[in-house]
Amino acid sequence: MIIVPVKEGENIEKALKKFKRKFEKTGVIKELRARQQFDKPSVLKRLKMEHAIYVQKLRAAED
Repeated sequence: MIIVPVKEGENIEKALKKFKRKFEKTGVIKELRARQQFDKPSVLKRLKMEHAIYVQKLRAAED
């Protein structure tokens, strides 16, 4: 359960922003979307490898 303390006189929009940030950090939406469909382990492995190659190329380009 996410608790956002709201100070006296604090703007509601600011408190809502804090709530949204905390909620996003928990990763609930990301996990929910991942569970909506089944991905084969081989597909996940391939995607992970492609991402690693992409990141490696980005880091090589920075140097």
